[in-house]
Amino acid sequence: MAVYRGKYILHGLKEISPEMERDLDAAYDICMSYKEGFPCEMCGRCCCQPNIVMLPGEVDRVAHAAGVPLHKFVTEYLNRTRDGRLLLKKTNPCAFLGKDRKCRIWKDRPEICDDFPYAVSMFMSRVYIALTDDDADIVEMTDYMDDSWPCTKVIRVSIADKVRKARQSKHLTSDASR
Repeated sequence: MAVYRGKYILHGLKEISPEMERDLDAAYDICMSYKEGFPCEMCGRCCCQPNIVMLPGEVDRVAHAAGVPLHKFVTEYLNRTRDGRLLLKKTNPCAFLGKDRKCRIWKDRPEICDDFPYAVSMFMSRVYIALTDDDADIVEMTDYMDDSWPCTKVIRVSIADKVRKARQSKHLTSDASR
């Protein structure tokens, strides 16, 4: 199983070719440009997603930040999936979302919470497809996004232009290498 950047599991692939990695890097850069340019407004909506994934290296830190003993945290707050991912059990809303709709463990939240919605697998995979398939319509592929969210409004109005520019750059780079 191929894993990109230590956290994106690419099911069905044994390895990532250099060309695919270049395209994944371009998709990742587009996604991360949103994170850098439009920081979280702390609306609390993403804290109600069904699959909040934790990396194994985050468990101790998050348990400590939550004030929950490690054994209790692992047994009462986490489920392990078949592919080894750790999912928070209490996610509708997240167990760490306060009554004020603010994260109680903000400084120590899982990486996926910091990445959401900009650099999560669903969005990044669609950006990758749009970059590699000139016929793919990125706006159509992001129909799943709720336009009432502040962060997804920003994405939906600007993603097509970002993908277009990245495609042009990719074509210019591949033309120069011929």
